[in-house]
Formats: sequence, structure tokens, C-alpha cells
Amino acid sequence: MRIAFCGGGTGGHVYPALAVATALRKLTEGHEPEMLYIGVRGKLDREIATREGLRFREVTAGPLRGGSRLGTARGGMKLAAGTAQALAILRGFKPDVVFASGGYGSVGVGLAARTLRCKLLLFLPDVEAGLAVKTLAKVANQIAVTVPPAQAQFPGKRTVVTGYPVREAFFTAERVAAREALGLEPLLPTLLVSGASSGASRLNHAVSSWATEFLEIGQLIHLCGHGDEAWLRAGVEMLPKELQERYYLHAYLHEEMPQALAASDLAVMRSGASVLGELPAARLPAILVPGEYEGGYDQHANARFMEENEAAVVLPQERIEELQSMVMYLINNDTRLTNMREALERLSRPEAAERLAGLVMEMAGA
Repeated sequence: MRIAFCGGGTGGHVYPALAVATALRKLTEGHEPEMLYIGVRGKLDREIATREGLRFREVTAGPLRGGSRLGTARGGMKLAAGTAQALAILRGFKPDVVFASGGYGSVGVGLAARTLRCKLLLFLPDVEAGLAVKTLAKVANQIAVTVPPAQAQFPGKRTVVTGYPVREAFFTAERVAAREALGLEPLLPTLLVSGASSGASRLNHAVSSWATEFLEIGQLIHLCGHGDEAWLRAGVEMLPKELQERYYLHAYLHEEMPQALAASDLAVMRSGASVLGELPAARLPAILVPGEYEGGYDQHANARFMEENEAAVVLPQERIEELQSMVMYLINNDTRLTNMREALERLSRPEAAERLAGLVMEMAGA
């Protein structure tokens, strides 16, 4: 059995595919399928996929909506080039199934798969479908979605709700062990700030403006992205030594991410697709600050879904100056945090990766 994965541009589209690949290995123990990840040239896709032991090939891809006629034209040219590259890769690999997890990085590969009459399983990690998923939904053999509200966007006969697949470690990591592993103080209130795999410069600037005050009463795990790491680290080095020791600044975390969530009392995050799976798995309450990434990728629907289910609080980016007071209110409100954790538990879908792996195997005739 040969399975090709595609999707990318953001971690929220890459990580679901990797969770499914891990589930496939478990379900086919002793008869492990041959797997290939086809990702976006110049993005984190290669680093993330190869860490999980997947073979990697890259294609040209870019946002399909460029914000201008010229940007859209460039996106179309990249799509044409990427589709041609994907055709050559898939002809050589001959997959039984192509698993596409959305994002502009999946479009050329998905179209190439259907051109070659390969079976295509399309997964929507977000609440609302973007242009990439809408395009591939027209040709996909089967569509899987993360949450029930997303199901109405696609033909019912071809669509199933599976949940968002995440690594098993997000479900099993424990607070005490996680804090010890990360070198954190065992009893201090702990805040996690993350702009996801791309970082979030506006979020970083906002948090840095009041980080010193927070460090007087707690500790901070700050995942800032590579672009802002240098100036943030320079700021940390100017703090008194006792506060420096409470500030854990990282450009990015991979293997340690489940421990970072388990160790925290509250998170401040963008609302990319991963919050729909990782926050429920870790039972971590969050303040979500929706952002828009390349090509107009809109995170607001994900944030609204989490807030409507009482699992998170949404703060619009134009009100970012309210973030400090919101953090201080929530991190000292045990009742509210407990209620949010209970809501997150109701949203948790630990079987998601295995369900998607089962769909892949069924489509492959295994």
C-alpha cells in the first residue's frame, strides 16, 4: 500500500497528515505502507515531515488569492507549475490514495492525483473551507471534516465528521511531568503564548509590553517564530535575573509542544486549525486572537466555534490592548478555567487519527 500526503503552508495543515501517518503505522504493524509527503517548497513542511520519518518531495505553491490581480496571477502560475511537478512525482510513486489536508500546498497535488485517477481523500481541518478545500472538494472521492458545522459545506454522501487528528502525546502528557521536563517551576501560574508555526509579530509585541508584570506572579512559555526571536531575546536578557529564569522563549517547538500545553494553565494563541484538536486534547483553556495569514486564510470561524462551545475566549486583534487584563482575570479565575476544561473535554476526539487512517485503508482496499 502506497499513501501520499499533501497540504501545507501552515502547521495546522501539515500536522494532521502526520498524525494520520502515525496511526497508519500502528494499524498496519508488520505491513507498514510506503508513505510520501509532498509539501511546499521553502516552508516548514520539509522540517516537520522529515522529523516524523516521512520521505519528502516538494512542489511550487502559493496563495490562490494574492490580494491583487498581480498576486492572484502569481498564485495561478505557481499552481500550474506545482501541478506539473506533482504529476511527475505521483507518476513515479503510484499511490493508492492521496490524503490532502488543505492549504494552498494541497491544490496542485490534489488536482494531479485526480488527473491520474488516484483516489483522493480530502480533509478540512478548519471550521470553514477556504478556496483550496473548495477547489478540491469538487473532485475528491471522500471528504472528512473536523467538526459538525463544517459538514454542511459539502455533499452529504461523500462527507464524514472525524475530528482533528493530533499526536497521542497531547492526550497523555501530564502537568507535573511536563513542567519538570521543560525546567519550569512546579507551582507558578503558567501562561503559554504561541503564534503557531508562522509566529505572530503583533501578538509578540503586545505580550512583550507587559511580560515583565506577568513574570512578577507567574512564568511564561513564549513561542515567537524565527522572525521576532532576536529582539525578544535581547529584551529578556535585560530583565532581572529572577525574571529571566521565568521567561522560556523559543522560536518554535515540535516534540515538546504537548508538554508545553500540558504544563500551562492558560494559552494565548492564534486560531489556526490546530486549536480545534490540540487544545481539547490537552484540556487547555485559551484566549484566541484570530489572524489572517497569506492568501486571506481566515481564522475567525475556528475561534467562534471554540467560544460558542465555551472552550475558549475570543479577543479581536483590534482590541489587543485588552489582552493583559484578560490574561490576569482568567489566570486567577479557577472556576472559569475549570468550566473551560470541561468544555474542552467534550470537544476532544482521541479517535480522530485512527478514524482517518481507517478511511485511507478502506479507500486503498486494504
